[in-house]
Amino acid sequence: MATVSFQIAHLLEKMTSSDKDFRFMATNDLMSELQKDNIKLDDDSERKVVKMLLRLLEDKNGEVQNLAVKCLGPLVNKVKEYQVEMVVDALCNNMVSDKEQLRDISSIGLKTVISELPLASSSLAANVCKRITGRLSSAIEKQDVSVQLEALDILADLLSRFGNLLISFHSSIQAALLPQLSSPREAVRKRSIVALSHLVTSCNHTLYAKIMDFLLEGLSQSTTTSTTRTYIQCIAAVCRQAGHRFGEHIERVMPLIEQYSRKEDDELREHCLQAFEAFVQRCPKEITPHINSITELCLLYITYDPNYNYDEGEEGDDGMMETEEDEDDDDNEEYSDDDDMSWKVRRSAAKCLEAVIATRHEMLADFYRVLSPALIARFKEREENVKSDIFHAYIALLKQTRQTVVTNHDPESMEQQESPFCMLHAQVPAIVEAVHQQMKEKSIKTRQDCFALLRELVIVLPGALTNHIPTLIPSILYSMGDKNSSSNMKIDTLTFVQCLLNTHPSEIFHPLMPVLVPGVISAVGDSFYKITAEALVVLQQLVKVIRPLDAPFNMEFASITIELYNCTLLRLKTADIDQEVKERAISCMGQIICHMGDFLKEELPVCLPIFLDRLRNEITRLTTIKALTKVAGSPLNIDLRPILVEAVPVLGSFLRKSQRSLKLSTLILLDTLIKNYSSAVNSGLLNKVIVELTPLISEADLHIAQLTLTLLTSIAHVYPAALALISDTILSEIIVLAKSPLLQGAALNSMLEFFQALAKAGLPGMGYRDLLNMLVAPIASNAAAGNDRSGGISLLHKQAFHSLAKCVAALTVAWQHEAFNVVQQFLNDIQNPMSDAQHVFALLVIGEIGRHVDLSSIGNLKQVILQSFSSQSEEVKSAASYTLGSVAVGNLPQYVPFVLQEIETQPRRQYLLLHSLKEIISYQSATPEGIQALHPFVPAIWHQLFRHCECGEEGMRNVVAECLGRLTLIDPASLLPRLQESLGSPSPLMRTTVVTAVKFTISDQPKPIDPLLRQSIGRFLRALEDPDINVRRVALVAFNSAAHNKPSLIRDLLDSLLPQLYTETKVRKELIREVEMGPFKHTVDDGLDIRKAAFECMYTLLDSCLDRIDIFEFLNHVESGLKDHYDIKLLTYLMVARLAQLCPTAVLQRLERLVEPLRNTCTTKVKANSVKQEYEKQDELKRSALRAINALANIPEADKNPHLSEFLSQIKSTSDLNVMYESVQRDTSASSQDPFYMDLS
Repeated sequence: MATVSFQIAHLLEKMTSSDKDFRFMATNDLMSELQKDNIKLDDDSERKVVKMLLRLLEDKNGEVQNLAVKCLGPLVNKVKEYQVEMVVDALCNNMVSDKEQLRDISSIGLKTVISELPLASSSLAANVCKRITGRLSSAIEKQDVSVQLEALDILADLLSRFGNLLISFHSSIQAALLPQLSSPREAVRKRSIVALSHLVTSCNHTLYAKIMDFLLEGLSQSTTTSTTRTYIQCIAAVCRQAGHRFGEHIERVMPLIEQYSRKEDDELREHCLQAFEAFVQRCPKEITPHINSITELCLLYITYDPNYNYDEGEEGDDGMMETEEDEDDDDNEEYSDDDDMSWKVRRSAAKCLEAVIATRHEMLADFYRVLSPALIARFKEREENVKSDIFHAYIALLKQTRQTVVTNHDPESMEQQESPFCMLHAQVPAIVEAVHQQMKEKSIKTRQDCFALLRELVIVLPGALTNHIPTLIPSILYSMGDKNSSSNMKIDTLTFVQCLLNTHPSEIFHPLMPVLVPGVISAVGDSFYKITAEALVVLQQLVKVIRPLDAPFNMEFASITIELYNCTLLRLKTADIDQEVKERAISCMGQIICHMGDFLKEELPVCLPIFLDRLRNEITRLTTIKALTKVAGSPLNIDLRPILVEAVPVLGSFLRKSQRSLKLSTLILLDTLIKNYSSAVNSGLLNKVIVELTPLISEADLHIAQLTLTLLTSIAHVYPAALALISDTILSEIIVLAKSPLLQGAALNSMLEFFQALAKAGLPGMGYRDLLNMLVAPIASNAAAGNDRSGGISLLHKQAFHSLAKCVAALTVAWQHEAFNVVQQFLNDIQNPMSDAQHVFALLVIGEIGRHVDLSSIGNLKQVILQSFSSQSEEVKSAASYTLGSVAVGNLPQYVPFVLQEIETQPRRQYLLLHSLKEIISYQSATPEGIQALHPFVPAIWHQLFRHCECGEEGMRNVVAECLGRLTLIDPASLLPRLQESLGSPSPLMRTTVVTAVKFTISDQPKPIDPLLRQSIGRFLRALEDPDINVRRVALVAFNSAAHNKPSLIRDLLDSLLPQLYTETKVRKELIREVEMGPFKHTVDDGLDIRKAAFECMYTLLDSCLDRIDIFEFLNHVESGLKDHYDIKLLTYLMVARLAQLCPTAVLQRLERLVEPLRNTCTTKVKANSVKQEYEKQDELKRSALRAINALANIPEADKNPHLSEFLSQIKSTSDLNVMYESVQRDTSASSQDPFYMDLS
């Protein structure tokens, strides 16, 4: 502290020097000191520094003054509160000084102080703001214009950052600002508008209404054009800043602004259109009735160009592209474009149309009928900036279409004549003709917009330019030429060419190659690395187009191939170039060799060693591996033998690295090399790879484990002897992985293939029986460890039994002559089990073998399996059910009638037998062959299932419903109508089962049933009106399934379905009852499950059908859910967080009503005598509420809302809430980064 004080005293002494350089250097050193985080000043030093800096603000030297002002920023955070207040007082006094320079420097000082005031310390900020505000209000009312301007500027800054701390001053600020809207000085009026727009974000509702009343009254009584413009600008600014409050005033504002927009005043029209744009963006619901009139006005004014005749301008278009310089027009000297303001009207109209297009996706079809032709006709606009905005409006239209294509999974709806998709297709020739004219322009900005539009077009409609590419090629080459382009222009052109090559058939480009390739090769040789990198990507795509892998080589392209190779080789050889160019050159060369390697055999000895060199380089190795994988997998059988001896050990070493993406790519390359170059790989080379594989077989990363097992399978096929040396270590790790509860899917399938390959390899100690014993051993040891029957099967996870059983079955199926002996052995285990674990495993193994081998010849098999149905263990019964279904798959004619007969005659076993039937249907319906085999049995199964639709047990009905749903998928034409008929059943249980069955017919993949479902889904969902609560609940679950998996089924029905959905979100008192439990009374809500189903459905609709939802009606029901039961609160908190991301404008309008119930949750205390679970539930609820609050706080401008700001301050001042909130913020930021992290891997 003493050292700091001494340094500061030394600097202060220098600041009093008569030499301006001394003063400057001392002030500069002081600023450096103040910027250090660890500096602490004592009271005396603080006082002296503040006094000196205020003195230096009046220094005669301007540079010293400027530095002194800059020091105020860091000083604010280093001195005590009363010192900051002293600085502010002095600056405010100076601001009304007679000296102009002192006024200017003081106003800059005030702005600096305001910008540096810490948001966290609300007391300091509040005190400072209150001191400044009163002075500013009086300064604004002074006659001195320069003082007024500075005061308005500072007030705007103050309101922008701390508007919610100045609530007590809002009335006086409003009183000072409103008269300034009538000031004769335009600058004063503009700054007053900015300050007012910041005021309305944080003022209360009454004040907001007063301001709007003043503006509307002033607008309706305005006599001068300048005042009218000001009021309209102010209304637009208020709407932009606080649109969430503006909606209720739209009906009063719109008629006035529409009226003024038709006046003969270009500037007034511009402001009116800007106001319309603000209304469209910020008040989407309230502006809906006026959208058509706004669109009509925009279409009228987008063509408003009274001083130019476009018909004359079009005659000379053809020569534009060739001319470097246009001759000056002497004829136009008498008229200057500077006098013409009509371009501003056209630009505002274009921007307003863009806002309409971007916010009204439901009107897309109308836009293509009306707006699209009008915008295409205006591509000829003469003013560059206006033309750019028109292009951007059309690009917005294409982006909206792209989103529709993405969300609408139904191909039929896209083919309808009136669909946006088809209308756009019909307009493509007109678009290309209009854009082609503009691509000849000298203006780089115009050409960039043309390429951006065409790129968006081919993304939305791949293949759209098929008939127009020859027309566009000259324009593309023109923009790639050095004389006519900037670097960005070339990059945009190349990006478009790449997009074109990606989205159109190869054969279209073949006649154009002699023209297109030289331009791309020239770009590869460009001196700017970004152009080279982009050109190499295009070159890579060209290679695929010139010779697709499934086509013979066209000798016409022989010379082009050599050119492509040479220009890429030049970049590949160069070591001192940009990293991006290096990587692109490697990828491009890999593509060239992959597609044209048979024509470049003589060049390979030069090229392949470079690849080897790049493989050893840490920076380029990953890209090289991917390139070599393409080459090694090429059907042209490229000879890689010259580099394999050196490359394989290097690849082996990569398997030790920590970089996940490197390991994944290396494993894929090694597998490809072993499969395609087995003759060139010997055991010595393979050993260098195999020794690295054991650590990779782990549940920690199942994708790497899967690729490792695939590689081992390839080695077992090609060079099995290589596995002999290290078999024990690898196999022990594989067995550990087989016991993992995480093993499933592709990784499990890779393991099955490995065991089959290993058994066939015939290695000593790794024959069929050896491997079988190895796989059974974990179960035996598990049985020994839990020999007591009551021990269950808990030592091994349930999934491990299934995985090991599948492995045993895979081995046995490969050795079919052993199958019956093995089955007999496991049958003995079933009849005389040592433990439940052994019993379950034996059943599962027989089931898995029975899927692939017909076991019907084993006479007592059925009886043995059925005996297991009577076991006391639930695990054994479940396994027996699974096994019966699996064995039935091996011989349907014998087993299906048997299972149906058992269902009929064994009522106590029906549930398990129905699960067996479900297993049969699920397995068979997965393949066309299976469906065909099951088809003869469908009527009998259907008949049996329908006999159990009205079963009293819900679990039984659910299994029946799933079986019915899956059967319906097999023969939808005849079975779906039968389901529909059953909806009329008087039994609510039958209706429940039928509606549940429909849920199982809805898949996220296209199915033959889809057209039939589309016609009948409305009839099934009419069950939402059913008098029985359970029928309504399952109807909501089916609705949710449709919304999640196939939204196109229900999008057009939402108008009728949503009111019924919203009805089910309400708490019904008649469903709440009291149950006596001993001395206590317990409240039971029978409507809770259906409300949960309704809210879950609402959450799903947010992601799949947001464009069809009235978001304000939706929010009404979310608000009621925020006060509901614990489970529903959790759901609605998730919905609030999602809504904050998807439609922030609407959420801002309801912020106060959303924050209050969240605050109540966070401030609720658990009763002192509550159990631990109550505390945990309340903590989870608080955490979930804080996640919602965090999402709300991240909405732009939400921090201006006084309710939210107050609650955030309350959170920060409550220690336990603050800790939780900070944790939530960390989790949110981490999860937002996760996707990128995964991409990098």
